[in-house]
Amino acid sequence: MKSNKKTLGILAGMGPRSTTPFLELVLDECQNQYQATLDEEFPEIIIYSLPTPFYLDREIDHRLMQETIVKGLEKLEKNGVHSIAMPCNSAHLYIDDLQRSIPTKLFNMVEETVKELPLKQVKVTLFATPTTYHSSIYQKEIKEKGHEFVFESNWQIELNQIISGIKKEKANPLNKVLWNKLIAEVKSKVEVIIIACTELNAVMDEIPNEIHLIDSSKSLAKALIQDYLK
Repeated sequence: MKSNKKTLGILAGMGPRSTTPFLELVLDECQNQYQATLDEEFPEIIIYSLPTPFYLDREIDHRLMQETIVKGLEKLEKNGVHSIAMPCNSAHLYIDDLQRSIPTKLFNMVEETVKELPLKQVKVTLFATPTTYHSSIYQKEIKEKGHEFVFESNWQIELNQIISGIKKEKANPLNKVLWNKLIAEVKSKVEVIIIACTELNAVMDEIPNEIHLIDSSKSLAKALIQDYLK
């Protein structure tokens, strides 16, 4: 199959380390969904890595954050992209307003992720930034689907350490040590972990078999290519 005429848009850079892993997931989905092999079989993709005023340790100016993201979306839209994936969970606090700002289709990362939850009732937790966690955008969807949401406050403290460590030095072995420690604490208390922070792709290659992991980045990449093939 040759690449079709649709140009895909990716608004990335939130955070900067998440851009490359997400592109790899998109290319993996091309191979998974339609067996792309030759260079000409992959989509045309425009990637805009957009620095945003996001902080782990202080209050976010939501008006400024939303305005910054809209400018990024408009830049992609002006380049004629067919659809846009935004691999940043925290940015989905504004998803309805963001979609209204452009005519181009903008995928909802939260909706695409919760579609991956099992049909039977399970105990689910969320690994995310404090901004995403406190917004309850995932908890609401998890509970509406009949699942039990489980979370302990110390898990967020440990997650913040891991995310901050990845932002400072991705290859620091301490990041993986802290990750393995957190997984050991969580694995006896939940059956599903939703990974709702794209920075965590740097450490999440090792997960015990007894835990089902749902990666929001992978769910978004899957939806992007499914739509590309329509």
